Amino acid sequence: MRNPPHWLSRKRMCAGAALSLACFLFFAIGIMATSKPPAAGPSYTLGSDFVTFWGASRLAQEGRAQDAYDRSKLTEAERIAVPGVPSRAWYYPPTFLLAVYPLASLPYAAAFIGFMAVTLGAYLWLGWRVIGNSDGMLCLLASGAVWINLMHGQNGFLTAVLAGTAMLQLERRPLLAGACIGLLAVKPHLAVFFPLALVAAGAWRAFAAAAVTAAIFVAASALVLGVETFSAFHAGLGLASQRVETGDLPLFKMPSVFAAVRSLGMPPALAYGAHLLAALVVGWLVWRSWRDKGPLPLRASLLMCASFFVSPYGFDYDLTWLAFPIAWIARDGMQRGWLPGERELLVLAWLLPVLSLALTLLAPVQLAPLVLAGMIYCCRKRLRDGPVPNPERQVLT
Repeated sequence: MRNPPHWLSRKRMCAGAALSLACFLFFAIGIMATSKPPAAGPSYTLGSDFVTFWGASRLAQEGRAQDAYDRSKLTEAERIAVPGVPSRAWYYPPTFLLAVYPLASLPYAAAFIGFMAVTLGAYLWLGWRVIGNSDGMLCLLASGAVWINLMHGQNGFLTAVLAGTAMLQLERRPLLAGACIGLLAVKPHLAVFFPLALVAAGAWRAFAAAAVTAAIFVAASALVLGVETFSAFHAGLGLASQRVETGDLPLFKMPSVFAAVRSLGMPPALAYGAHLLAALVVGWLVWRSWRDKGPLPLRASLLMCASFFVSPYGFDYDLTWLAFPIAWIARDGMQRGWLPGERELLVLAWLLPVLSLALTLLAPVQLAPLVLAGMIYCCRKRLRDGPVPNPERQVLT
């Protein structure tokens, strides 16, 4: 008997994505129309994180890279670009400081537009390689993570392109894949499980390329920025941890188990314990899944979702990564059949950044770890069990 059509038809999916995109465009236009210098009021938001990139670049070009980790000195540099901007700290490693080194060679607005245009262009190009159809690209453009990353001027597109390219090229161009993983040293807390996966799969060429690339990247950072920059970075990690523990950083924007537990009012020790336990379990699943082989898109999806369980520190703009697991799982579902509730889970993952924000207005609950764990479960089950019995294939029609 033919199964009844699922509620998520192609027409409904596209209509929902178009409505979401229209809302984001309306919001972005409103923000740009009402923005004013921070000194004139609190409404300024466009590029609110990118100003730290520009300020750190300015200090590095002046030969004072280590001062990027001094909040007062960084604020002085930031206010050259945007007078009156609120003080912000820099917690990134020297490798990312080297990556943004050229930015202050341009005026702030030109640097912001150029950085976002290049990284978004690469992200959309890679998205087309993975998705391959206009309906899927509409959903990608309408994703909350895309717009959060754009409005903040963050690096989510850059890291997503590195991780996604590594997964796409791993079997055909392992050296290129390894180089992309090595370049994830710009945000090393997102890359921890990648070497584990490569070792489990016996992908030694990619592993060697990743190690060599990361080593060269670190050495180049020390050579250009100075060894003292690494000492300043290390000293700043304690302050970052303290701000996470006290909730000084917005926990509702942090898709980690630690943030989920702390947002419920639990003490930091318990939150760290829960986070460590989750990281160990997820790390074991990464090892088993990559050791047992299976379709690379599913292993890649599991790995990219698992990466959010490593560090307590992370933000909603990093969820740009989820575009590729969502696409890979959806493609596998349309080819081999769906598990119960799987399509609803993918919709939740697509909505996750905005949904988490809206949920905090009702209760201090961080939904991200549950959704990410659900996606890992789906990937693991598909890898372990193979095709779904009696598949329902007539979806998205």
